[in-house]
Amino acid sequence: MKLNLEEIIRNLIDVEDVELENVQIDAEELVLRVKQSMLPVVLSKAQVAEAEEALPEITFEKPVAEYRGYVEEVTLGATRSEGGSRGKVIKIGGQRSLYHFEGGWMNKPVVSFDVFDLPQPQFPKALREAWGEVWDSPAEWAREAVKRGADLVTIHLVSTDPKVKDTPVGEAAKVVEEVLQAVDVPIVVGGSGNPEKDPVLFEKVAEVAENERCLLASANLDLDHERIVKAAVKHNHNVLSWVSLDINDQKILNRQLLQEGLPRERLVQDPTTAALGYGLEYTYTMIERIKLNALKGEKELAFPVSCGVTNAWAAREAWMNVAEWGPREYRGPLWETINALAVMLAGADIMMMLHPSAVQSIKNIIDSIFGEHQGVEIRYEDWLRV
Repeated sequence: MKLNLEEIIRNLIDVEDVELENVQIDAEELVLRVKQSMLPVVLSKAQVAEAEEALPEITFEKPVAEYRGYVEEVTLGATRSEGGSRGKVIKIGGQRSLYHFEGGWMNKPVVSFDVFDLPQPQFPKALREAWGEVWDSPAEWAREAVKRGADLVTIHLVSTDPKVKDTPVGEAAKVVEEVLQAVDVPIVVGGSGNPEKDPVLFEKVAEVAENERCLLASANLDLDHERIVKAAVKHNHNVLSWVSLDINDQKILNRQLLQEGLPRERLVQDPTTAALGYGLEYTYTMIERIKLNALKGEKELAFPVSCGVTNAWAAREAWMNVAEWGPREYRGPLWETINALAVMLAGADIMMMLHPSAVQSIKNIIDSIFGEHQGVEIRYEDWLRV
């Protein structure tokens, strides 16, 4: 007698436990082992209700770790009562746990919009369209950035580079004053990266912005960082300690800045954000290591972390016109968002960003983590009843 597979299964529905071996179907040998538990079961509504009642109460325990160390809390900006002119201050760091759910996060991660003292014609089209109307005025650019959700504003004085425009430090410092007058959020002041010009620039900026508690970005191992520390201490500012993806260099530079007189509550560190492939993975790992070592008690790394997420736009995937990669107007902001999300989950406290939609996405995620952005309520136990 010949039976097809459907007939065999149908005949076995009411069988408790059956094993069939060496069953030949259409001249092709098939070893078929069928148990009742493997067959489809259709339950009545009454049986489903009975099964649900029998389910035990489902509880979830969070894997909370305990740490002996902590990350320093740093205050950015100063209000009028503190000698500055900011409408609010921003506090970063202060973590006593690696993850928010462990209960040791005191302050939310924040976003700083990047602003430049020169128009940036090399920007991808998506960025030119977002900022083209204001990028010839740093003050207007900063004002628009605050309207679009900036917690902080970073003014990059790139024109001071001798290879760009060689803007005198006094003229560049006036741009900082204009930005301070245009917005009331704390500001970060970035140099051009020139090792000879930046220390002189930061001395002048620290003087004209005295008591505003800015973040001077940045000190590194290749310039006279002692001059920057002295200016920061004298005029009440913070200092960003920048290295290029080397955790040992980060420890060395942090140690030197502290030895030169920078108070611990004035130091923020930037291990560099590599925005593509293995670089992003390495960045994530380095930030996580920094935070873990700090929580384990390593004092030389126990400081908030800043990340230049804007580096995401340097990756060709963000801007190159390749039809197979999808529309550039979406691809660039998405790439920046993914980079920001990665470093934030690793432990970043400040994310310097450029595109408004990317910033809004990240701020929504931050608010969701801290319970300030309500979404659809999810009952995880329902997943077991689907």
